[in-house]
Amino acid sequence: MAKNIILSAIVGYTYDKIDLFLTSALRNTSADILLIASSPSAQLRHQLLSSPRVKLVDVNLQGEPAEMVFRRFFIAKEILARIEADEILLSDARDVYFQSDPFGVQGVLFAEEPQLIANCKVNSSWIKKYLGEDEFQAISPNPILCGGNHVLDATKAFSLTLTTPEEIVGLPESLLALAAQAAQAAGETEATPEAGPWRITLDFPSFGPFLKYSQRRDLREQVYRAYIRRATEGDLDNRTLIQQILELRRQKAQLLGFNTYAELSLASKMAPSVEAVEGLLEELRVASWDAAIADLEALKAFAREQGAPEADDLKQWDISFWSERLREAKFAFNAEELRPYFPLPRVLEGLFGLCQRLFGIQIEAADGQAPIWQSDVRYFQVKNEQGEAIAAFYLDPYSRPAEKRGGAWMDDCLGRARFQLGDRSISRNPVAYLICNQTPPVGEQPSLMTFGEVETLFHEFGHGLQHMLTTVDHPGCSGINNVEWDAVELPSQFMENWCYDRATLFGMARHWQTGEPLPEAYYEKLLAARTFMAGSGMLRQINFSLLDLELHHRFDPQGTETVEAVRDRIAAKTSVLAPLPDDAFLCSFGHIFAGGYAAGYYSYKWAEVLSADAFSAFEEVDLSNEAAVQSLGRRFRDTVLAQGGSQHPLTVFVDFRGREPATEPLLRHSGLQAA
Repeated sequence: MAKNIILSAIVGYTYDKIDLFLTSALRNTSADILLIASSPSAQLRHQLLSSPRVKLVDVNLQGEPAEMVFRRFFIAKEILARIEADEILLSDARDVYFQSDPFGVQGVLFAEEPQLIANCKVNSSWIKKYLGEDEFQAISPNPILCGGNHVLDATKAFSLTLTTPEEIVGLPESLLALAAQAAQAAGETEATPEAGPWRITLDFPSFGPFLKYSQRRDLREQVYRAYIRRATEGDLDNRTLIQQILELRRQKAQLLGFNTYAELSLASKMAPSVEAVEGLLEELRVASWDAAIADLEALKAFAREQGAPEADDLKQWDISFWSERLREAKFAFNAEELRPYFPLPRVLEGLFGLCQRLFGIQIEAADGQAPIWQSDVRYFQVKNEQGEAIAAFYLDPYSRPAEKRGGAWMDDCLGRARFQLGDRSISRNPVAYLICNQTPPVGEQPSLMTFGEVETLFHEFGHGLQHMLTTVDHPGCSGINNVEWDAVELPSQFMENWCYDRATLFGMARHWQTGEPLPEAYYEKLLAARTFMAGSGMLRQINFSLLDLELHHRFDPQGTETVEAVRDRIAAKTSVLAPLPDDAFLCSFGHIFAGGYAAGYYSYKWAEVLSADAFSAFEEVDLSNEAAVQSLGRRFRDTVLAQGGSQHPLTVFVDFRGREPATEPLLRHSGLQAA
């Protein structure tokens, strides 16, 4: 008798986890397959319904990124191909539920593989011990309720149209071109970079440069206030949702036997306790506080020298502007000057060359060998030292505000796995997504990147390398899967360091028109500017980290203290400028309310300690010692990148470094401790 096999909430779930479910739970070829998907495309719907054994439940979830829809097609295609092969034994006499839980409880509810269960610190046994599945799901926050779509809608709802030369004073050509494109897309078909009109939005490629370069302080204030008040009005107001989410998370933690959600979160992370995290953050805070105070005083002094009337009372919308002016004066260049030296094609060549140098891999364009979801998307193949294909990845590089959320990220399309089909062993190579939001090409000009965008590309590719260079065949812990959240940024932040390596930088920094290499003076200034305002930058991340922990550890959603009061209390020791009374940035703090960083934002700094220490190993053998660098690079590949989530991250780090991590390299790299 056929049994229903239920795969719940495909959207947001990786193929690997569904694949793990199939290989561990299904052994009866007569089973029916019930797929619950979010707004499947017509193509996906046709693919699903082409098998008489597949039933589809369409859940209407709006606002998905295009690559997520594309991923679902891969999932459905692979599932159907494997089921219809009649070589997979589907097995279980009972109905099986594979429930997504994007808010903290990791593990597979019905997995039978002891290796995976051993590596999951929070798994189904805890759920079964403390409550039934129905009760547990009843208090699991729905990701749609987290307001991520509210933030996206609020971001798109605001725009500032500039029409006069006085309103664009100070804006660089790249921003004027982008703003004119935005105006054209909004219906101003005659808009040009030279004559306008120019449309400024809250998408970061527009918002960030506007705050940095606009000489109109009143307009900077208008745009900044709109940014910090996103998702606070009407149907898009997230304030009530924040309270609900924090309360539901607290209930979930207590039902699972924890005192707080922060304790639940850390149970599946590298950090041993909330106290250990707070101890690390306090060590970094103490090292950063005086430097951040000095940063602000330096900005005031510089603004005063320039005759700025606001010099003694700088506000949040002034910091980026005066920081950039001070940077220009101190280092005699601005971020826009470097764009011509970082065309995307050359940067990719440099990145791929570094990967060959360190990890012995070759990366080749493979456009046309796989379907894409948008015409700008690229497809690449990764080969090992023997020339064998071992992985592939998509690159979706450009900003598309109407359909693509801001920021940059890496995700997995397919994960490495090995299957036993009868007497045959079949392996599957990993495929990754690399999504960025940099300035698109304008006319004949290629995408010209700021140095910050170069660092972002290297960062996200570090995630991709961990996914693609894994040697673990178990899909549940290969690549980025099952890696503790506070260790997952180690490869990405490690790769950022190489942007400052002479051989790497000069291998990619050439003028897009003349081919001339980046002038040596610029390189020296980049090195000097690396620690510019480092105390302020460090303190900002510590502020976010401690606020996140406080909300998920000590804050009582049913108590009298408000989340705004918590924000102000934490800011008193982590921010040299007090928050504005109408600052509602928590309503758009997607990392902890709509992403995976709840009680885990500290992971950035925790992993930064790991990555700085890892890179210091290369410094110790001398970055110009090519043989030593290559040898160490292979060791990094064979430990950090290869072992994925199959080992505890401290074990993996010690395998590479030979000892436990230390904070000294991070403080030294940040200029907060003497070399």
